[in-house]
Amino acid sequence: MGSKYARMIYDGDVPGMEIGAITRIKPERLEELPELTKHQVPIYASAQELFQAVEKGSLRLDAVLVVTPHKAHEEQVRRALELGLHVLCDKPSGVFVSQARRMNEVAEIHPELVFGMVFNQRMNPAFRKMKEIVESKVYGGLKRVNWVITDWYRPNAYYDSVAWRGTWEGDGGGILLNQCPHNLDLLQWICGMPVRVQAFCKEGKYHNIEVEDEVTAYLEFSEGATGTFYATTGEAPGINRLEISLEDALLVYEQGLLRVCELGFKESEYRKTATDMFAKLNGSWKEMEINEPNTMHVGILNNFVDAIENGEQLTAPGQEGMKSLTLSNAMYLSSWTKRMVELPAVDTVELWFEKDFEIEFQKKIGQF
Repeated sequence: MGSKYARMIYDGDVPGMEIGAITRIKPERLEELPELTKHQVPIYASAQELFQAVEKGSLRLDAVLVVTPHKAHEEQVRRALELGLHVLCDKPSGVFVSQARRMNEVAEIHPELVFGMVFNQRMNPAFRKMKEIVESKVYGGLKRVNWVITDWYRPNAYYDSVAWRGTWEGDGGGILLNQCPHNLDLLQWICGMPVRVQAFCKEGKYHNIEVEDEVTAYLEFSEGATGTFYATTGEAPGINRLEISLEDALLVYEQGLLRVCELGFKESEYRKTATDMFAKLNGSWKEMEINEPNTMHVGILNNFVDAIENGEQLTAPGQEGMKSLTLSNAMYLSSWTKRMVELPAVDTVELWFEKDFEIEFQKKIGQF
């Protein structure tokens, strides 16, 4: 992703942003970006070397974009903030919720700095519309949410491409941590955080890997709504179907289309007054018109620039990174301990949750 961001910047898709330095670039990636050599952009072997150059004053930067392995995010985000740099961190915040919490604690000490997350799916106008509808309660409160995501399909070659993929120690997790942070972020962004979860993670079900390539989770929300979340990298053909059942309507997002079935009558009243014991409320379907473009990563990068230069509100502030990570940590913990897990409130520090997850994680890599 780092080279893709570089291409967006050099192509002029992010006005106001230019590359001041890069780290850890592979030779083949450098060949794809000859502009880096042409403009003599400094290249550092590691983030540590880059930060040392900033500290010594030999390199001047305004911000950093962290696009490194998950385990490194906490240390690099914290170091950048301590050096007075704005930070945009790719998903996820880390492997452990504690890592996300600690980086946000540093960010709170430096309110003058902008700290954001790359949750580019929030730029999808269909998801933004769903969030607007759910929060407005124009169709009443949330009853149910179901998300089936099987379009993350990966052949064995994906996991065989590098040694760290598909391992707990190198990758930190499977589909929950690698592919689904966006989906988990959208789930809580649109519907709110669940309060408890029971999950079943299947490790190496379709591939010769240590980590999970299938997850099924049951969710409960504070006001009584329930949900299910299913994702896998081993099923084809892939679908991506999000259903949100509200009191008086059903929202369905699939194949890039957002549809709504409006009941036209309050279901709670109909249920009480209908005299035909088999009478149904069928409602009427319509496709919701979406006129806004889906700016994805470019939109997040431009939003980051606008937040720094103009004080614009971030689409995904750094604190938001804790929420999807809390969800995935809870799902892992539930699956490993075979129990329902109560989710901690993201604005509180509940060390029991962090400790329980980290102990179980260390068991997975054989260090406990």
